[in-house]
Amino acid sequence: MAEPTSHPDLPQKIMIDGYSLLPEDLVNLGYGHTAIEISPEAIARVQKSRDVIDNIVSEGRVVYGVSTGFGRFAKTTIASDKLEELQDNLIRSHCAGVGTPLPPERTRRLLALRINILAKGYSGIRLETLNKMIAAFNASCLSCIPEKGTVGASGDLAPLSHLALGLMGEGKMWSPETGWDTAAKVLAHHSLEPIRLGPKEGLALINGTQFMTALGAEALVRAKVITAQADIVAAMTLEALSGTQKAFDAEVHAARPHKGQQLVARRLRSVLASDFHPSDIAKSHVDCGRVQDAYSLRCTPQVHGVTNDTVDFVYGLIQTEMNSATDNPMVLSSRNLTISAGNFHGEYPAKALDYLAIGIHEIANISERRIERLCNPSYSGLDAFLVKEGGLNSGFMIPHCTAAALVSENKVLTHPSSVDSQSTSAATEDHVSMGGFAARKALTVVEHVEMVVAIELLAACQALDLRKEEGLLSTKPLQAVHALVRSVVKPYDKDRVFTEDIEAVTCLLRSNKVWTAVADDVKAYWQYEEERATSS
Repeated sequence: MAEPTSHPDLPQKIMIDGYSLLPEDLVNLGYGHTAIEISPEAIARVQKSRDVIDNIVSEGRVVYGVSTGFGRFAKTTIASDKLEELQDNLIRSHCAGVGTPLPPERTRRLLALRINILAKGYSGIRLETLNKMIAAFNASCLSCIPEKGTVGASGDLAPLSHLALGLMGEGKMWSPETGWDTAAKVLAHHSLEPIRLGPKEGLALINGTQFMTALGAEALVRAKVITAQADIVAAMTLEALSGTQKAFDAEVHAARPHKGQQLVARRLRSVLASDFHPSDIAKSHVDCGRVQDAYSLRCTPQVHGVTNDTVDFVYGLIQTEMNSATDNPMVLSSRNLTISAGNFHGEYPAKALDYLAIGIHEIANISERRIERLCNPSYSGLDAFLVKEGGLNSGFMIPHCTAAALVSENKVLTHPSSVDSQSTSAATEDHVSMGGFAARKALTVVEHVEMVVAIELLAACQALDLRKEEGLLSTKPLQAVHALVRSVVKPYDKDRVFTEDIEAVTCLLRSNKVWTAVADDVKAYWQYEEERATSS
């Protein structure tokens, strides 16, 4: 497993309190450059919660998951001298995941998110156990967690059990210093002690939606980043195709005042031709007689807009889920009792992430149509497939096919997994969310969207190169994006391998560099637009 690239701007430490973790915080915690600690308030809550469990054990009360079996065996009472063995058996028996292990970044996020939930003080875990989890996180001692096997209720049982197993010193574990080895050896190398589970603690470690939510937070943050930049790439395509910016008029979009639609139209106006940002290309076709552009150009605010609104909606749900107690039973220390309920059910993140996949997919769907227009000389008025000596050279013929293939895959992947349910645990757990698959699919869809937009950006830059040969330059912000791309990918004067170029531009997009390249110009235009509106 390779470690991620450096992120020098990340904080050295973050305070975890169970209430205020943001999706961006969680994504950044995955990079391994930031340590965590829990707040004094969280420490107090955790201790009070544990006191409730200790009282239950000392009084010999029968409570689900503390002194009983699990699922179908909830009515089976366990002898007091078997309570610790019960928790160990729970973890081992629930380690039934299959598939490729999560990479280090995602395992860190999963561990960090489970720590955040435990810090709320509804789980009954001992402070000693929680501190050992924090020490493992800070040392990047990461359990082997297969990515498949959760049905998303009662929580992400299999992946969270694999997470706990490594912390117990069993199974496999990875750290930057040791690579893959037995968990016992990795922990010993870092002078860390394995967790020894007390009553209720095994259940406290695995009841929850943290697998789907941790993966979902990454998908969400990446979707947010690519969505804003897709507007800039669409503007470049419109400019290269000699399209009109009139369809993005502010009054037009105020008449249908969806938040996302208005935002996208404003972003497009910010980088396209105007008195503030003149364009040779736009001036060259002022009197061309074209009334309107194709939908893939003209309707960008309406299509990209609803994706923006989808991302905002999902953000709220995922942020709430990241800071929610999802245990069963819930330990209510203020009332000195436990209640068996259903906060572990993953329907909220499952539905949200299915919705995210559907919403973000449309960015790639319309992007592929714009790539087609760039490559087709009947639409672009440029060289076929954006290359000289067509026939000898194929140009962007196959990159367009790649985009089409990715979009086609997404159309299958956006079928909602959360519409399915399978009865499990002898019909005790008779409705489940399938949220783990929703999260994994959403990540794949976002990855495909990033690649399709990268191909559009490459094609738009090549088209602008061809316009430049005609003596026509674009606006200042779009020229800045063009220069950014050309800093990592040279123009196409003849055929060469495309894969490395697509990867390089995808990296630019993932690191938000396209937005950074235009951010100051966008801000300046918005100020100009506001001043103009005020003066009129």
